[in-house]
Amino acid sequence: MIHPVAMPRRLLAEFTGTALLVTVVVGSGIAAQQLSPDDIGLQLLENSTATVFGLAVLILLFGPVSGAHFNPVVSAADWLLGRRAGTGISASHVASYTVAQTLGGILGAVLANVMFDRQVIEIATKNRITTGHLVGEIVATAGLIALIFALARTGRAALSAAAVGAYIGAAYWFTSSTSFANPAVTVGRMFSDTFAGIAPGSAPGFIAAQILGALIGLALVAALYPDAAATADNIVVPHNTETHHADQRSST
Repeated sequence: MIHPVAMPRRLLAEFTGTALLVTVVVGSGIAAQQLSPDDIGLQLLENSTATVFGLAVLILLFGPVSGAHFNPVVSAADWLLGRRAGTGISASHVASYTVAQTLGGILGAVLANVMFDRQVIEIATKNRITTGHLVGEIVATAGLIALIFALARTGRAALSAAAVGAYIGAAYWFTSSTSFANPAVTVGRMFSDTFAGIAPGSAPGFIAAQILGALIGLALVAALYPDAAATADNIVVPHNTETHHADQRSST
């Protein structure tokens, strides 16, 4: 499949989008700590609200260029689901996306640190590893992947900005881990010792849980929508040419 957008532009979109996403998460976490120093619940509300709106806007901004994955497990799931049908992105593109997303995540944390007059480079000390947190990451990531691919399969990918933002906002509260659900964001959040940070020792466990959750989410989508691979390249936001969309419609 020939993608209508050149790879350098797609990588720039993934890098910048992931950087800004982490800036939103970390920056709003720092602001929440400063505004509500004695109320953790209010801090979480402030942090989650900013993330919901920020993520939705970023998906709308960058989706038409790269699909607005901002997340290595979303990119990998796109490849896994679409590889047999010849849709989705290639394995080499997944690797490129992952590098861009991860570097963007780190830059986003650094940018938030700079904006709030903190040390430019910090290493988080907030340990998050518990059995409950790992289960929370599995649940959060499985739900995210299932939502994204179900929307694509049912022709509702244009709703991804609102739906994904709403899901992540809800998952902040119903999962014990506050729903990182993203390896690149997890790595980025290691570089700010703030409310939203995660200690490096906790990150590998979170990432492993996210990968497992993504596989569970894909399995659920495959069971519910057996022909989901036909629309794998519409993840997260449709970003193909009109001709290719016509080909997709004729194959479903």
